[in-house]
Amino acid sequence: MSRAVLFDTETTGLDPAAGDRVIEIAALELINDLPTGRHFHTLVDPERDVPEEAVRVHGISAARLSGQPRFAAIAGRLLEFFGEDKLIAHNAPFDFGFLDAELARLGRPGLDRARMVDTLALAKARFPGMPNSLDALCRRFAIDLSERSTHNALLDCRLLAEVYVELTGGRQRGLALATPAAGLPVVIYAAPAARTPRVIRPGADELAAHAAFITRLRDPLWTSA
Repeated sequence: MSRAVLFDTETTGLDPAAGDRVIEIAALELINDLPTGRHFHTLVDPERDVPEEAVRVHGISAARLSGQPRFAAIAGRLLEFFGEDKLIAHNAPFDFGFLDAELARLGRPGLDRARMVDTLALAKARFPGMPNSLDALCRRFAIDLSERSTHNALLDCRLLAEVYVELTGGRQRGLALATPAAGLPVVIYAAPAARTPRVIRPGADELAAHAAFITRLRDPLWTSA
């Protein structure tokens, strides 16, 4: 069993070195790269103003953050949820950088970059030269974006979890025969008992096409010896 944590942050701006702070953190637990339903989510009082241009992106105003816990109050629970497992984020260096800056203010060490999995880098490798924002990837993989009017860390995590499954070929882990839609008849054809089964062998072109297809899959089961 392999555990990982996928996470996202919302911030007051783009540069922690210039004083920008984290205002929202969300994280989802993954087991074998699939969500378990366990999550961590909180708004954070940034102890500063929230510029209007940032509010237009994520919709989180300073008034909404009034009375929310400061980062110092949630850091321990966040790190406990992270554990020692790999950490997945879209444009991960951005989120790692902000959490490192928040942790440094508390005298804590930053996050180990060896744990970082950047889904933006994975997407660029798979779709070079194409738009690879979270929105673009959701559209490419036909993932529902109807709830995403502004950035929201928890919703973004849930969308990214679906994107991550697609990027890593994870749907094979749950591969099963499709069941018929409700109300549709199921027809089962049985060969007559006296009929001799005929072996159908794929041709060279079909074998080549199949080999090319499975190179795009992650650890396809049917290539295992």
